[in-house]
Amino acid sequence: MSQHKEVKLVTTHQLMAMKQRQEKISMLTAYDFSMAKILDGAGVDVLLVGDSASNVMAGHETTLPITLDQMIYHAQSVVRAVKRAFVVVDMPFGSYQGNSSVALQSAIRIMKESGGHGVKLEGGAEIKDSIIRILTAGIPVMGHLGLTPQSIYKFGTYTVRAKEEAEAQKLIEDARLLQEIGCFGLVLEKIPAVLAKQVAEELTIPVIGIGAGPDVDGQVLVVHDMLGLSKGFEPRFLRRYAELHDVMTDAVSRYVEDVKSRSFPTKEEGY
Repeated sequence: MSQHKEVKLVTTHQLMAMKQRQEKISMLTAYDFSMAKILDGAGVDVLLVGDSASNVMAGHETTLPITLDQMIYHAQSVVRAVKRAFVVVDMPFGSYQGNSSVALQSAIRIMKESGGHGVKLEGGAEIKDSIIRILTAGIPVMGHLGLTPQSIYKFGTYTVRAKEEAEAQKLIEDARLLQEIGCFGLVLEKIPAVLAKQVAEELTIPVIGIGAGPDVDGQVLVVHDMLGLSKGFEPRFLRRYAELHDVMTDAVSRYVEDVKSRSFPTKEEGY
């Protein structure tokens, strides 16, 4: 008799348990149904519907232009594909900063309209009220510290953050605060590995790194980068697991050639 293996949904509770038993958490971005289906089937624990869709899906220079409606559309597409992974949706720029009631309305729309499992916000103490308000509605919140791309014009560059003592100290305080008010997890982006290790060891919630070294509780990458779909982006923290840009260019070139030379379609490929 074939054994039917039950697929266990990844939850915030399970992510916490993974940290406790020192099992690393895998996380990748996803923006559409087809890709999310592959990632979920391959066993990725957390799918992030990232506002990086602004860059990789829409071709913008920064993450700032993407709207709440567009984020919900991407999240809906991803959620329809998922059988196991925990789906976190980025709250886009302008949907939560400076006004906690707007933040709550935005988060409720994401949860109701997309079916996502939680939201992610960039920043620490300065967005504390928005996070608390969202949490009171029972919506799981993931924090994001270090390089926060929505603040690119404040930083002026996508360089490593928190190298100076004062900024490192603020990051540690913000991380403690996010845990204290009830965030279920935290992303640390492009900060020194030593600092990331310190934060991960001190917090009881899972800490996911991107360019934050090996001593955190899990890793996240942009899927288009790790699959080699994008060219010209070569940060030190990125490992390419495939070169799909080359594979796809070759396939499409051969298709074009076959159409032009009349070798596609053949009689057998018609009705």
